[in-house]
Amino acid sequence: MPLLPGAAPFMHEGGPTGVLLCHGFTGTPQSLRPWAEHLAAAGLTVELPRLPGHGTTPQEMNRTGWEDWYAEVDRAFGRLRDRCDEVFVMGLSMGGTLAIRLAEQRGPEIAGLVLVNPSLLTKRPDRHLLPLLQLLVPTWTGISSDIKKPGVTEEAYERVPLKAAYSLSKLWTVTRLDLGKVTNPILVFRSSVDHVVEPDSCIELQAKVGSSDVREVVLEDSYHVATLDNDAETIFEGSLEFVRRLARTAS
Repeated sequence: MPLLPGAAPFMHEGGPTGVLLCHGFTGTPQSLRPWAEHLAAAGLTVELPRLPGHGTTPQEMNRTGWEDWYAEVDRAFGRLRDRCDEVFVMGLSMGGTLAIRLAEQRGPEIAGLVLVNPSLLTKRPDRHLLPLLQLLVPTWTGISSDIKKPGVTEEAYERVPLKAAYSLSKLWTVTRLDLGKVTNPILVFRSSVDHVVEPDSCIELQAKVGSSDVREVVLEDSYHVATLDNDAETIFEGSLEFVRRLARTAS
């Protein structure tokens, strides 16, 4: 099946410190490619997989669920662990959720987490309709390209696959229940204006994780897809500084 532009995974063989990058719901590796290339240019080994059901069609995505997305992240992490001395995990939106879930399961195997507008819940009133809607309607209005910077577009589905969205809500639930298991150092980038993920997710994260090393950076000039927005360099440089502070072998 043909892929959307930029949907192919990215891999770079660098030094003994590895980074796994996880893209968001209905998105593709394109949204994180500049970030991945920045880390690779700094000498890190980088993996940016394409999650199942993403980068093809909404219909294909509706045939996948959070367990499939998590399994792909876990496989990519395993590949990095096999060839790196230490591995950091980073993610945007649902990619941040998957990174948190990986830390809940993999614990001390992960050197640290960098999360950009991670999602853990929604308080929108229409959330109560999703269990029924996903049985009646295949897709809904899209959430892609929430970007402030003019002329920049996220390669993502224009419609939200509702069965997949319902599965995402289940991922939120299981991840929230285990937040106390996360003790890894965490760097969070949160956009002050985000039309996709409410600030409640970051509030929940910081209130419930067991980590003692948690820092939040507020991005004042970007919307949800901040990795393609005006504050992208802040994310790229901040994440690299985070790695260099914590890694034993980083370049």
